[in-house]
Amino acid sequence: MAIYDILFWVLSAIAVGCALGVILSRNPVNSVMFLIITFFAISGHYVLMNAQFLAIVNVIVYAGAIMVLFLFVIMLMNLNADVEPQKGQLVQLAGVISGGVFFLVILAAIKSAKPELMDKTSTNIGLISDLGKVLFTKYVLPFEISSVLFLSAMIGAVVIGKKEETKPLTHNGEEE
Repeated sequence: MAIYDILFWVLSAIAVGCALGVILSRNPVNSVMFLIITFFAISGHYVLMNAQFLAIVNVIVYAGAIMVLFLFVIMLMNLNADVEPQKGQLVQLAGVISGGVFFLVILAAIKSAKPELMDKTSTNIGLISDLGKVLFTKYVLPFEISSVLFLSAMIGAVVIGKKEETKPLTHNGEEE
């Protein structure tokens, strides 16, 4: 068994175990921590597939920014058992039924899937230089349109976030 196969199985076990930890943990902060570890394991899979750029983006964007945001929101919400509403029997039954249906869909997808072995030869498919070449040749128009869209969103956020100047009030509450 090659080192890549061992790394694949170790990363897979970590990803699946921590994903189960996300949904089975009662503490929301622990769930976020399990999700961060899951993202790191998925980034390890990207590295094994020679997609280093996707691995770094996954770590920076998901494990870094989004999970820190989730953690702050959870901490600011101050969740505890006194405030959290109790789940009724109907909600629990709906959760079990939807989870069972999802499990059946996953089983059907696994059964109909035809495994293809990856070519073990070194390729440059996931490298950033090839991504840049494709992005600036084949997909240059959608790339430029999305950049204009992001620019207009940033300008809109600045305009919306800018406070209007208010006139000072006099001692009786009227404007000068």
